[in-house]
Amino acid sequence: MIFLFPAKMSSTVTATKTADLGDRPGAASQAVFDREDKFGAHNYHPLPVALARAKGVYVWDVEGKRYYDFLSAYSAVNQGHCHPKIIKAMTEQVEVLALTSRAFYSNVLGEYEEYITKLFGYDKVLPMNTGVEGGETACKLARKWGYKVKKVPENKAKIVFAEGNFWGRTLAAVSSSNDPSSYEGFGPFMPGFELVPYNDTAALEKALQDPNVCAFMVEPIQGEAGVVVPDEGYLTKVRELCTKYNVLFIADEVQTGLARTGRMLAVDYEDVKPDILILGKALSGGIYPVSAVLANDPVMLCIKPGEHGSTYGGNPLGCKVAMAALQVLIDEKLAENADRMGRKLRESLAELPKDVVSVVRGKGLLNAIVINSKFDAWEVCLRLKENGLIAKPTHGDIIRFAPPLTITEEQMDDCLRIIKDTVMAFAKGL
Repeated sequence: MIFLFPAKMSSTVTATKTADLGDRPGAASQAVFDREDKFGAHNYHPLPVALARAKGVYVWDVEGKRYYDFLSAYSAVNQGHCHPKIIKAMTEQVEVLALTSRAFYSNVLGEYEEYITKLFGYDKVLPMNTGVEGGETACKLARKWGYKVKKVPENKAKIVFAEGNFWGRTLAAVSSSNDPSSYEGFGPFMPGFELVPYNDTAALEKALQDPNVCAFMVEPIQGEAGVVVPDEGYLTKVRELCTKYNVLFIADEVQTGLARTGRMLAVDYEDVKPDILILGKALSGGIYPVSAVLANDPVMLCIKPGEHGSTYGGNPLGCKVAMAALQVLIDEKLAENADRMGRKLRESLAELPKDVVSVVRGKGLLNAIVINSKFDAWEVCLRLKENGLIAKPTHGDIIRFAPPLTITEEQMDDCLRIIKDTVMAFAKGL
């Protein structure tokens, strides 16, 4: 069946003007909320702000109000919104060749593969699109290696995960979760997935003694769990244990990687190298879905033609965008700025009364505060929005603060004023 729409249909459906809705404050935003609620699946609970434009550390809503973005699309826009160098790379490539599929070679994929493998020091890269695809790819690689190299009996391979992990919402990802909101109602689950407490190397060693374990997958800092930072030396011990028991160390750096924590990779703090590295989010600077799984030949070459792939994975457009996004991180020294601005943020927020903000934690510009239980973190975020800064709570009493890494000291001072004034207003019952 073919549907024919009037030429003006697109503009009338997609553009809602305040004038069409009267002069009520926030009318245009409310129209956006209502339309999404009516026509979209209810699988998110967004902060009530309808964004229409962004640049650098700022976003604007449909009424034109400006906000500081302190979520950065869950660390996808480390380079700031709409970075001109990334936009330029994208627009130049999209006019020439956007997609071939991997049925053919392209003149860009090899260039990107060479660039990213040399940058991170691995033999090979397997390109995908989203972070969760990166996690799925890493799991497949680990199982294949387990059977071909470690000689795990057929269909007996196990992968160990840390409790509190979050790497997406596919069936495999929720099968590794201990959060009921992720897994409840979606069983049966992926077999061969086991959990150990995060930041507990004794429990990890006990699990790795099982000869059927082929991999341990872990976030260097747990983002969705509330920016949980492990003890110093944890990642070093993880590396030692994985080597000792012939188990692959998979680092999920989709959110912690690419300068977010003050280093290019969060594992760089302990100078350890995972066997499999997963990247995503800021790999495109928020412009286009790009993810990557990096490993050396003994692991990567376990996968043969026809055993894994993606129509869009490694497309020329994504490759050009990713190279530009990575180069911006390097050229603009964004890891260094994240480290400097993150220290400033944590030191300032630590001055807040402990009966209001009980914990301040993080590395670089991946940070969180824990709000005293007598206050509602969601209500705090709503007030922050009213005061010109958008952030989201996670796990009830935790608010994550992760602005673009391009933030300046002057902008950070303004943001700290907003955060501290907002929190203190709650403390005073205002």
